[in-house]
Amino acid sequence: MEARIITLLRFCFSVWLLTFLMASPVTAKSLPTENSKDPYQSFKGRVINSVTENPIQSAHINVKGTTISTISNVDGEFSLKLPADMKDALISISALGYQTKELQLDYFKRDNVIIAMQESVQELAEVNVYTKGDATDLVRRMMYNRDENYVNDEALMTAFYRETIKKGNRNISLSEAVTELHKQPYLSNKDDDIAILKARKSTDYKRLDTLALKLRGGPFNTLYIDVMKYPQFLFDMDKLDLYSFQYAEPTKIGERTLYVVDFEQRQHERPWYYGKLFIDSKSYTLVKAIYSLNTENRQVASRMFTSKKPNGVKVYPDNVQYQVDYRENNGKWFYGYGKADLEFVVNWKHKIFNSRYKVHSEMAITEWEVANLIAPHTEEFIKPAIVMVDDIKGFADVDFWGSNNIIEPDKSIQNAIEKIQKKIGD
Repeated sequence: MEARIITLLRFCFSVWLLTFLMASPVTAKSLPTENSKDPYQSFKGRVINSVTENPIQSAHINVKGTTISTISNVDGEFSLKLPADMKDALISISALGYQTKELQLDYFKRDNVIIAMQESVQELAEVNVYTKGDATDLVRRMMYNRDENYVNDEALMTAFYRETIKKGNRNISLSEAVTELHKQPYLSNKDDDIAILKARKSTDYKRLDTLALKLRGGPFNTLYIDVMKYPQFLFDMDKLDLYSFQYAEPTKIGERTLYVVDFEQRQHERPWYYGKLFIDSKSYTLVKAIYSLNTENRQVASRMFTSKKPNGVKVYPDNVQYQVDYRENNGKWFYGYGKADLEFVVNWKHKIFNSRYKVHSEMAITEWEVANLIAPHTEEFIKPAIVMVDDIKGFADVDFWGSNNIIEPDKSIQNAIEKIQKKIGD
């Protein structure tokens, strides 16, 4: 089991620390030209706690009766783009631990839209009955019900991907893309494929002291977090005995009651996983997972993540966190959002101070449909070893994304984008 996990991490969740290099750019698939015959309307807002007024991150904003959706950023902000002829849409806003809210589209046709969410009232008597049992049995049932609970057809999904690298608190690299995700059935042995529809990137190598820390894997970093499609990368049905599972306090999403299960690997000799599973109390579907990798064993952790580095440099991960959210449509669940946050320490020989790099990648499904997929030519798919800052070219103006739904950038990234756009305009 450990060897399989290490293989994945070396293959995808790895970084390069090396002198600046160039590579041939990826060719994105062609999209219809934005014009007056293809208009859209755009709305913005902010999701907050109704009592504390703190922002709510990872709230799902969905157009009822459609597969159009987006997600709120770390500041609770979101943008939503709809076809111009959609006049009477009902918008659903949901978040873990909060009551789901539904609002007419007219509500968003104003300035400074604020959506205040109320925390869910816990009525969990029937849930507590089940907690007298073994949490491992619940997880085993969750895994057993994959075929019944998750989309068992091929699906064509549109997703927005963002990847940032910071040195200290300064943004040094930004890559974004609208992707087409060819999602295979959840019990299929076939891997998912990704094609890039539209992308932009910018890298300030002057802030890297002649070195570039780069993330290998691009959108695959967030795709492989889908533990129900790729359970071998966390725990298989026959490997559950390698973990301990304990019940935590239940919670809700809207009116849906969720079991919460804490888990961790039993063996701690090597880097080991621990986290929380949020499981629907009626269907036993995994709705959300948040987990981390303990990296106290620096030597092994460094080998797991570092693909290439110069002599005289030690680099190791100091903080590794993942999140995956699933969404439901017509009784079936599917991958909706994935996030990976990695922090690395870089120590130079004979230098007193080290450098810290933060790598953040996230992908949100913004639209999807069940389809009998016709696979495009091989060259239109990106490879799991892609390095976005090398293989994607260009940056553009504020209207670059057109009618595509994206994750709103947080304030730090927005400042970096504005500086890039100003530089382009000069």
